[in-house]
Amino acid sequence: QVHLIESGGGLVQNGGSLRLSCEASGRTLSDYGMGWFRQAVGKEREFVSGINRSGDMTYYADSVKGRFIISRDNANNTVDLQMNSLKPEDTAVYFCAARTRGDYEDPSSYDYWGQGTEVTISS
Repeated sequence: QVHLIESGGGLVQNGGSLRLSCEASGRTLSDYGMGWFRQAVGKEREFVSGINRSGDMTYYADSVKGRFIISRDNANNTVDLQMNSLKPEDTAVYFCAARTRGDYEDPSSYDYWGQGTEVTISS
């Protein structure tokens, strides 16, 4: 069992930056590939970024490529998402999730989810 807690959300202006963090407890985070997803009001949950267990492979949705950076610190059981050049369309609740197999972009591949942290970008 892995318990995930996200933090770092908030309200920022268009063009600003935020850094989200996901802290895990219960099991070693290095056992899992990790992903960040987001869900805007009235929309389905969508993949944002993923990172493999060792951190040497990363994946991004086209909508965030070049603006967001995912990283992990297995020693501290954390996964971060640095979000730059934020846009109003990035407004959503952001979730981190842990998986052992399957497509990083597929939410059904993930075994554990955090409760989410809200990100709002003002125009």
